[in-house]
Amino acid sequence: MLRIEALPEPSRTMALAAPLIATGITILISSLFFLSLGFNPIDTLHGFFVQPLMSLNGLSEWLLKASPLIIIACGLAIGFRANVWNIGAEGQLILGAIAATGIGLFAPWQDSVFLLPSMIAGAIMAGMAWAAVPAFLRSRMNTNEILVTLMLTYVATLFLSYLVHGPWRDPAGFNFPQTALLPYKATFSVFDHSYRLNSSIFFAIAAVIITWFFLERSFLGFRMSVGGVAPNAARYAGFRSSTAIWVGLLAGGAAAGLAGVGEVAGPLGQLSAHISPGYGFAAIIVAFVGRLHAVGIVLGGLLLSLLYLGGETVQLQYGLPSAIANIFQGLLLFFLLGGNFLINYRIRRIR
Repeated sequence: MLRIEALPEPSRTMALAAPLIATGITILISSLFFLSLGFNPIDTLHGFFVQPLMSLNGLSEWLLKASPLIIIACGLAIGFRANVWNIGAEGQLILGAIAATGIGLFAPWQDSVFLLPSMIAGAIMAGMAWAAVPAFLRSRMNTNEILVTLMLTYVATLFLSYLVHGPWRDPAGFNFPQTALLPYKATFSVFDHSYRLNSSIFFAIAAVIITWFFLERSFLGFRMSVGGVAPNAARYAGFRSSTAIWVGLLAGGAAAGLAGVGEVAGPLGQLSAHISPGYGFAAIIVAFVGRLHAVGIVLGGLLLSLLYLGGETVQLQYGLPSAIANIFQGLLLFFLLGGNFLINYRIRRIR
């Protein structure tokens, strides 16, 4: 008979090494997968992890794709530290993108320098408002925030589809499900017109700094961390669980909304039915690869961004399906969660 027991003191060294081990096992399993398809695993892995970074355009796209992942993961990490599981960042990103586009297209101050700041503020508030729904239901009715945030993502996706196929569709857009282009003052400035990297990347830098200070140096961040590790001790000390729920979910919603305006006012310049390739879900992996630490999230965001770029490269070069990047993400999350389980628990055989 087997029994699962919690370890009295998990290994800190293994906790830090788990993301590296999970990444290594993912690469090994993926190599076998490529080999079974008849591809040289070394060449394929080179196309995944090296070739996208061999040009300035590749480096630009690498940082551009890492930016929303890092921003969203920073917001999610605040809630995850307190065991508040926001799985609906994708929907919150969509709502932020919708709010930003609505302000950018229909606000009466089209030529004002305040147009872009108002879009940023509107996107953040829209993401927070979408996250406030599960926060209210969890704190008042004790509903499961995992299910509520996930279901609201589908609502946001359908609402986006209605807008770009209906009232917001560009009449000069050849019937494509997208809005008109945003005006010039509603977009972020690029560093070089030859590349798509723009000034929205500074939001990622600010998010990392704010997250590090909040989690490592603020009293509220300490309370949320204690509530996640030892909820009974937190209640005994007078830390209210409802505060952690609201702060955790609103932080995730604000970060996702900010990432949403970074997409529509950045590389895309308009709202479309496919505003995000799954950044809200991939950011969950980024947060756990980074061990819910601000510096680790930067490394995790760069890794997942490279997987997106690598997936596009091998799709063009070897004809592999675009879903290959999702396979990488799924394997990485699977082995990472397995590593976390083995760090915190052990399986004993008893008679």
